[in-house]
Amino acid sequence: MNEFQGKKITNLTPLLKAISFAAQRHQGQMRKDKKTPYVAHPMRVSTILAQEFKVSDPDILTAALLHDTIEDTTTDWDDVAREFGSKVAGWVAALSKDKRVEEHERERVYFESLGKSCVEVKLCKLGDTLDNLIDVTGLDRPAQEKALGKARHVVELFSPGWPEEWAHAMDRVKRAISDLDGSLGQRKS
Repeated sequence: MNEFQGKKITNLTPLLKAISFAAQRHQGQMRKDKKTPYVAHPMRVSTILAQEFKVSDPDILTAALLHDTIEDTTTDWDDVAREFGSKVAGWVAALSKDKRVEEHERERVYFESLGKSCVEVKLCKLGDTLDNLIDVTGLDRPAQEKALGKARHVVELFSPGWPEEWAHAMDRVKRAISDLDGSLGQRKS
C-alpha cells in the first residue's frame, strides 16, 4: 500500500467543491445516450477510483472529478489552479487533449503525453476508461467497438512498468475489456 491508497477520506470539502465546479462547467452537456447529464461521468470516475481502485488521496479524486473540464468546456488551467491548486490543475491538463494542437495530431500527441504521465494521472485515465466501457453497454455496436479500441490502447500504453500496488486497477479495466469483447462476440451479425 502506498501513501494515497486505502486511507479513510476525512475531509470531503474539496470533493464537494469539485463536484459543484464540474456540475457548473458541464451544465447543459449530456452523455452519449442523450439522457444522462455529463457531470454523472466524472462523478462515476471519482467513485471508481475511491471504491474499486481504493484511491483515498483527495487531490487525485478531485482531478478525476475535473478531468474533462479543460478539454470539454471553456475552463482553462488557470481556472482549475485558482480553485484547486496547480498540482490538480496539472493533472487535469494532462488528462485533456490540447485544443491548440492540430485536430489530426491531437489524439496522437495526447496519448504520447499520457504515456509519460505520473501514476496519479494514469489512475484517473484508467477510471475514465473503465467508466466509458461500462457506459457504452447500452449504445450501438460502433460506439462499443470504439470504446473497446480506446481502452485497449490505454492498457497497452500503461502496462509496461505498471506499479504492482495498482495491479488491481489495471486488472479491473482488463476484465471490463474482456467482458465487453465477449458481449460483442456473442452478438456478431
